[in-house]
Amino acid sequence: MRAKVADFGLVKNAPEGKYSVETRLAGTFGYLAPEYAATGRVTTKVDVYAFGVVLMEIITGRKALDETLPDERSHLVTWFRRVLTNKDNIPKVVDETINCDKEAMASIFKVAELAGHCTAREPYQRPDMGHAVNVLGPLVELWKPTTQEEDENSGIDLHMSLPQALLRWQADEGTSTMYGDVSYSQTQSSIPAKPSGFSDTLSSSDGR
Repeated sequence: MRAKVADFGLVKNAPEGKYSVETRLAGTFGYLAPEYAATGRVTTKVDVYAFGVVLMEIITGRKALDETLPDERSHLVTWFRRVLTNKDNIPKVVDETINCDKEAMASIFKVAELAGHCTAREPYQRPDMGHAVNVLGPLVELWKPTTQEEDENSGIDLHMSLPQALLRWQADEGTSTMYGDVSYSQTQSSIPAKPSGFSDTLSSSDGR
């Protein structure tokens, strides 16, 4: 089985040189960052929050907002961040369809930690997407599909790194980032080592 995440239905270009814009509230509840829901201000960290929610969905197989569940479990982010306060809880909430051998769990722990950081309540505590690429890139290399699966993905070079694949996709679609076109080397140099407030483990009391 090969999972694919698609659709980017709401897009807004920021004016050149600006990192945030104010707009009316739009989006899907469950993915909205707290500050965006409160102020309508769009920043890059709003997208980081939504990305973290998607990671949580992939790990657990649950919806971002599920009203069929009890209140304490209906909001995925709130519930999952409580799970993250104890690393031993993570295997208990992984989607049953995922084959959780020792190697897979090692990757899941890393993705779960990243998801927790991406959904931190305060925007400044969330990593940049460049850091997310640094975390996920090695996992992409580790879990490359077999030759048979590669044949099924015509037109996709699965030997490219994650940043290279992103730039290739942008070129093919004729799109650019909200900061303008940048070279691969420029993208590499802009990736931070670790944002301020970014914890090293899953054992912190606030789940970050």
